[in-house]
Amino acid sequence: MGHSTDEVPEVKGMDIRSTSSSRRNSQNAPYIHKVGVPPKQNLIKEIKNTVKETFFADDPLRSFKDQSKSRKFILGIQAIFPILEWARHYNLTKFRGDLLSGLTIASLCIPQDIGYAKLAYLKPQYGLYSSFVPPLVYACMGSSRDIAIGPVAVVSLLLGSLLQAEIDPDKNPAEYLRLAFTATFFAGVTQATLGILRLGFLIDFLSHAAIVGFMGGAAITISLQQLKGFLGIKTFTKKTDIISVMRSVWGSVHHGWNWQTLVIGASFLSFLLFAKYIGKKNKKFFWVPAIAPLISVVLSTFFVYITRADKDGVQIVKHIDKGINPSSASQIYFTGDYLLKGFKIGVVAGMIALTEAVAIGRTFAAMKDYQLDGNKEMVALGAMNIVGSMTSCYVATGSFSRSAVNYMAGCQTAVSNIVMSCVVFLTLEFITPLFKYTPNAILASIIISAVIGLIDYDAALLIWKIDKFDFVACMGAFFGVVFSSVEIGLLIAVSISFAKILLQVTRPRTAILGRLPRTSVYRNIQQYPEATKIPGLLITRVDSAIYFSNSNYVKERILRWLTDEEERLKEANLPRVQFLIVEMSPVTDIDTSGIHALEELHRSLQKRDVILVLANPGQVVIDKLHASKFTDVVGEDNIFLTVGDAVLTLSPKLVEEV
Repeated sequence: MGHSTDEVPEVKGMDIRSTSSSRRNSQNAPYIHKVGVPPKQNLIKEIKNTVKETFFADDPLRSFKDQSKSRKFILGIQAIFPILEWARHYNLTKFRGDLLSGLTIASLCIPQDIGYAKLAYLKPQYGLYSSFVPPLVYACMGSSRDIAIGPVAVVSLLLGSLLQAEIDPDKNPAEYLRLAFTATFFAGVTQATLGILRLGFLIDFLSHAAIVGFMGGAAITISLQQLKGFLGIKTFTKKTDIISVMRSVWGSVHHGWNWQTLVIGASFLSFLLFAKYIGKKNKKFFWVPAIAPLISVVLSTFFVYITRADKDGVQIVKHIDKGINPSSASQIYFTGDYLLKGFKIGVVAGMIALTEAVAIGRTFAAMKDYQLDGNKEMVALGAMNIVGSMTSCYVATGSFSRSAVNYMAGCQTAVSNIVMSCVVFLTLEFITPLFKYTPNAILASIIISAVIGLIDYDAALLIWKIDKFDFVACMGAFFGVVFSSVEIGLLIAVSISFAKILLQVTRPRTAILGRLPRTSVYRNIQQYPEATKIPGLLITRVDSAIYFSNSNYVKERILRWLTDEEERLKEANLPRVQFLIVEMSPVTDIDTSGIHALEELHRSLQKRDVILVLANPGQVVIDKLHASKFTDVVGEDNIFLTVGDAVLTLSPKLVEEV
């Protein structure tokens, strides 16, 4: 580190250092600023700040400062129930937008809910139940204005796949239903707990690339599952992998397919896809794909009723229980063998549902430029699923297709969810008997048209262009779901995401720096080939914090850089390296293992007659280096504020000549 001009550093056997010292003692020497050492912090205060930044980075209690006790109580209630805050400013103009959007998403959700319940191997009414109670709870507790709540395809498939692995829904329907409610309860508990403990960052461990692959694979799997209803096959495999499904499909081609069912399914699927095309082509016609599923249900049901096509083998929905949700609190397993199974399934389903809902909420919040509190969202989603599990609902979350329609229909607040819930209530009370003749083929067509949008080709291509490792994660999750099962695909997605994190932590990037021509700026010579090395110096940079997991690699990588450079210089008959400068600007933190690695690096360099120099260590790093006395080992004079200062001090003559 540079000192005042009357201080002369002593480095034996280093003529260039002597030259540097002499220059620093000259009156014309430039001012070299010292690296600042932060004042010692109180341990309790330091722990408090760390906890705050980890769990309360958004400073959720900011609005409570300098408020009276009564005002704090009101703010606390509003924090739990945001509806109490925004309802005060609600007006007729906002209600018009919410009414239109609520009616629009209701027309979309009713046929979808019936189909999604079948994905979870539940009776149709449970899909409708899940779009009645949960949206009401979310409207009171959620902070997103645009998200539309209800069952979704991916979670329904995941839940059905995990539940049927434990209980056969055909042989033991009562136990299966109880396990579904138990899983929903623990999904809600998991979501609420993550929000209350402010552990929402855990869902970020599932990378965007893995989610793209998982969703795409799930869309293919869901579509394949719909071939049973689309083709009118009565005996169908319970497995979800593509090989088993296609074997089951082609095995029934001569005696299991029903041509009337196929005609109905293909006709209305074409209609639904055409409606989606119109809505995508012209945003003004967003309502066309939104009401198309309901129109399809009405027309197909009427057609089957007047032709009695059900007598010719066209499978129909048959009976849907009339009335609102019955209580199911007594059916949840709180003891016995199924308690742990329900907990495991609930945690997995809850995490996936949470990931989808938060991603959707953040997307639309960014589009409308308002803040979304992720932890509040988790508490709201958890509360609605806990209440839902006690009112005959299964896991509900935010639906991207419905939320997109909700947004385009002009929703203003969560009242659109309340409107949708009211429509579902009326449907349950008065209209469900009319669904008796609805063909299963139309439900299959609705689901296929809905999940096709989950296959994001553009995102996959972009991932390939940007990061090949991310693309491996994307494809790993995709093929895991398609060729094995949803659980395996999810496991692969999580595993590859963690593998990437571990790889980046244990193998951080390092670089050799050179000086850009006609500047005092030092950059990576691979990024800037015109950057020149300084004779007698090797400048390296570590682009990561130095922890126990990577400290040994960092030390060995720097030594390899030095060995390679020495061999190159020897072959070219150039002066040897006398100083090794480590640029530490990107090193945000260092632990005891990292400091130990630096000490070993220092000893290794001493044996090679090379001096270790540090440039620009940050506040946390320099504080720990001083606490460990490493600054005494390496020497205060060998710690500089910038690489430019280090080069200027160590070899001013060479700098001028290059």
